[in-house]
Amino acid sequence: MDFKDYYDIMGVKRDASQDEIKRAYRKLARKYHPDVSKEADAEARFKDLGEAYAVLKDPEKRAAYDQLGADWKAGQEFRPPPDWGTGFEFSGGFRDGDASAYSDFFDSLFGQDFQSAMGGQRAGMHAHGEDHHAKVLIDLEDAYRGASRGISLSAPELNGSGHVITRQRTLNVKIPKGVKQGQRIRLAGQGSPGMGQGKAGDLYLEIEFKPHKLFRVEGRDVYLELPVAPWEAALGATVKAPTPDGAVDLKIPAGTTRPRKLRLKGRGIPGKPPGDLFVEVVITLPPGDSDASKQLYETMQRDLSYNPRSKLGV
Repeated sequence: MDFKDYYDIMGVKRDASQDEIKRAYRKLARKYHPDVSKEADAEARFKDLGEAYAVLKDPEKRAAYDQLGADWKAGQEFRPPPDWGTGFEFSGGFRDGDASAYSDFFDSLFGQDFQSAMGGQRAGMHAHGEDHHAKVLIDLEDAYRGASRGISLSAPELNGSGHVITRQRTLNVKIPKGVKQGQRIRLAGQGSPGMGQGKAGDLYLEIEFKPHKLFRVEGRDVYLELPVAPWEAALGATVKAPTPDGAVDLKIPAGTTRPRKLRLKGRGIPGKPPGDLFVEVVITLPPGDSDASKQLYETMQRDLSYNPRSKLGV
């Protein structure tokens, strides 16, 4: 999938005001409209122009797009970063129809995940303040124990000259024990102010887990790849295994000859019922990088009648 430079498509600078973007769109739309343009690529240019304008005319989508930075070039291979969209506070929803009407690049940024994070359609002008939505990253360990964390959010808005700026704020958020990925935490009254005597809207934080160096998560179940030595697998052993809630003693059955999965019931993310922790046992070999280790491997080669390919018929 290729990166699209929406500013280049619109022929404007990255610091262009919203009025400048609007004027550029009107000018180019007249030039490339398929009904009037004689350009050979008018239809494709007009479609790209509409897609670029759908992003840059909206301060929220524009701020999110700008988060990618200015180093990307048009046509460069692109994949959204893993933390795409986190930390941005949105006050509205997806207002430009179906994301699939645009390119794969657009859909990867502003498709279902973005729509979900923004909480659907805008509520419109009501006395009750608009709800805000944001996706935030937390540590897996916080889901096990619960925690209070300072969460920093960036909210896009227009300044007096019509340029998009971001307003920063930090909130102290209570992370409940047992929270799942994708679950939303509601902070009452932290959305837009109400009109007149109307109540302020709420802020909904959608939870995502930070990538973990040891664990991966599926629902409430947690997975760990645990390396063991050949003698631990062959003879059996009790070894220490890390969990997000602290190390536990794990019994490796004697005669483990290949990777196997051990289940620790109820050791996943807390809940009713809690998830499980699955330990994927992987046998690893000591390096043969010393005289002693090489001699030991040579002894095993000589004394053990073992052919790992015996079942392959070769």
